[in-house]
Amino acid sequence: MVGKLSSIVEREDAGFMAMCPELDVASQGNTIDEARANLAEAVELFLETASDEEIQSRLAQHRL
Repeated sequence: MVGKLSSIVEREDAGFMAMCPELDVASQGNTIDEARANLAEAVELFLETASDEEIQSRLAQHRL
């Protein structure tokens, strides 16, 4: 179980970039809502496919 994760959304050129710093996962979209929805999907896919060791390693790097 990962718990709560944060997201950062920033304007980038003609769209928006969204990032989850704890997992080092990012996505983009034409609107803020689209970027956030795409990020949520990317994080979900990462958590479904990454090994427990990879997830824990990324979380530990963020805590440093």
